[in-house]
Amino acid sequence: MTPLAPVSVADSVRTTLRTYLNDLEGASPQNVYAMVLDAVERPMLEVIMAHVENNQSKASQCLGINRNTLRKKLRQHGLAA
Repeated sequence: MTPLAPVSVADSVRTTLRTYLNDLEGASPQNVYAMVLDAVERPMLEVIMAHVENNQSKASQCLGINRNTLRKKLRQHGLAA
């Protein structure tokens, strides 16, 4: 059996968006930008926070954002402690 090649995040997003657009069956997509950001941002924050054992300093460094921005994002997604 041939091992599967790793799939990039970008490839996953492309595939999922194509499926979403095809599933609309001709209806006009609405608020795609906000929908995608929300769909990606929350799980990213959840995974990173778990990875750094909820250390916001480490998480902000890992994400490349300042701690105040991280706190704001955690509150927005209902993930603040």
